[in-house]
Amino acid sequence: MLNTADGGNQNGYATDRATSDQIANSTNSRAESLAARIEEGAAGLLAFAEGLSDDEWHTPVSATDHRTVGVIVHHVASMYPIEIDLARTVANGESVSDVTWDVVAQVNAKHAQENALVSKSAALELLRQNSRDAAAAVRAFKDQDLDKAAAFSLSFGAPMTTQFVIEDHALRHSWHHLAAIRKALPKKTQADQGINRDSGNYARMGV
Repeated sequence: MLNTADGGNQNGYATDRATSDQIANSTNSRAESLAARIEEGAAGLLAFAEGLSDDEWHTPVSATDHRTVGVIVHHVASMYPIEIDLARTVANGESVSDVTWDVVAQVNAKHAQENALVSKSAALELLRQNSRDAAAAVRAFKDQDLDKAAAFSLSFGAPMTTQFVIEDHALRHSWHHLAAIRKALPKKTQADQGINRDSGNYARMGV
């Protein structure tokens, strides 16, 4: 075994360095998984929305949510920065108390009013940009950041981890609204499913 000048040994140094590399890789892998799922959800919403007709774009989402599909897509896109800021707050060990579901409802109503005529091109471009930025921000989190917990008002003040906040907001949001949009546009959904089935059959046939 080779000793260093300070009485240590090169094998021990190599072991410490390997352990540090493993921790870094583990951290990168965990944050990468979250970021990749954010990108996956955004890509799914984007792919579905790109093929919508003008009438479909202006269809109300449901009998209880009168916002149009287009407004919802823009809403998802516009919320990414806020959702990431909430995650950063918790990662810093700070509680979130001023963001309640009543506040969310007010923000959503104001957004719907201000963006009632949003174009598809503008909404989709914002979705691309903000989801990309959100994923990049999440990739910067380390394991200790993701494990931090703080009181979170949207979960009734319960101490929630940064990872939970990311998963339940920036990650889940696009999937949640895509499911509602699909339900509002059953013909479009069925047509897409038919195309996917045909593509699968062609692939199995080697076409």
